[in-house]
Amino acid sequence: MRYSLLQCGFNLCVAVLCAADFVSAGIQSGDTSTLSRPSVHQPLHLTLKGALSAAVDNNPDILLYKERIREAQGQVQTQFGAMLPNLSANVRQTRQTNFLGTIGIAPVRTGPFSIFDARISATQNLFSLSLIQRWRASRESLHVTEQESEARKFDTMATVALAYMEGVKAIALINMHEANQQVMNELLGTVKQRQRGGVATGLEIARLEAQIAAERQQGVSARYEFEHAKLTLINLLALPSDSALVLTDQWLTDIRDVPPSQEAMETALNQRPEVHAQATRMKTAELTYSSITGERVPSLLAQGEYGLIGNRWNNALDTYNLAVVLQIPIFDGAQREGRAAQARSQVQQEMLRMKSVLNQVTMEVHDALASLTAAQEQVGIAQAGLQMATKELDLARERYAVITSASHFELTNGLSAVARARENLVNALFQLNAARVNLARSTGSLQTLN
Repeated sequence: MRYSLLQCGFNLCVAVLCAADFVSAGIQSGDTSTLSRPSVHQPLHLTLKGALSAAVDNNPDILLYKERIREAQGQVQTQFGAMLPNLSANVRQTRQTNFLGTIGIAPVRTGPFSIFDARISATQNLFSLSLIQRWRASRESLHVTEQESEARKFDTMATVALAYMEGVKAIALINMHEANQQVMNELLGTVKQRQRGGVATGLEIARLEAQIAAERQQGVSARYEFEHAKLTLINLLALPSDSALVLTDQWLTDIRDVPPSQEAMETALNQRPEVHAQATRMKTAELTYSSITGERVPSLLAQGEYGLIGNRWNNALDTYNLAVVLQIPIFDGAQREGRAAQARSQVQQEMLRMKSVLNQVTMEVHDALASLTAAQEQVGIAQAGLQMATKELDLARERYAVITSASHFELTNGLSAVARARENLVNALFQLNAARVNLARSTGSLQTLN
């Protein structure tokens, strides 16, 4: 026994030493396949349409509403099952005695005997207006859940589209600040050259360097905005947190075929899931009220059972019981009237909510159209302003390069005008594309975004 333990310990030591030598040799030779390596994610090139599709497939809020649809489907099945036959069966074998009473002063009971009973029972509602209306109300509730899911999907798609536009805006700002720095660096070289000729001063160089530093700082802020937009998209699309996103789509600089106000309103009323959902809620409330008032109508119920009974299963006799029950409600303490009043109030509430939904949809459509019109005008003005600011800068550069007495302030003002005009154009283009997203959301046509 002692020799076996020693032999096992020796073998274990040899195995540990061999494993250590193998790992050491692998590290020295550069073979690290046995070690864990960080996973490398390939960049994900994401278009706007691809982002919207990914949100529909992966966003947890949308998936949650899909589960609510399954829950509502189960409720419909439950209400429908209340109108179907209810079957049950039981088999019982008992051993018992019975008390016969008191004879004289002594109680008397029977001797023990056996009873075998096997029975099948069935119940079927032949007519119940209340059950029918409850089933219809549950089906309408299912439609409400489906339309609420569609509305949630549209909200998520709009949020994703706006986050995508924020990312494109951040990219444009990064490029803008880099372009501004490039122009300023070129002018800085010109100013330094003039300083060596004794024409420019150190103050002019200091001012340009300060402008370059400000552009760098704003560029850092724009890069953070881009990272923030990417993280927002990663969260909305339920992607791994270390995913590398590349936004491939560009802004539209002009939006044509803008629908008239009346046409946009008709499209919104026909396609917005919120409008359909509220209309279905009204119908559901009406059916619920009808199911409660339908309890006043007599209902018809069929009952029956068939079975075998005897001392044992082999000497049992068949028995049956059939009945048709007419249930007539008379008085339940005014509980039914109270529930009917509550349901009637819910119908009125849903009608008022319908007015609120229609007002909200109308406001969103008109606001989106007004925003789109204003953004288109802003883009045109910003493009013209950039052209004029660029011309001003070019003239200032020529004047500064040719005329030795030219003021440095003209050059500085030209640089500031170009930087401001570029930023105005970026903001105008963002407002234009954001207005396009809002118009698509307000009219219920987000699927057409690309």
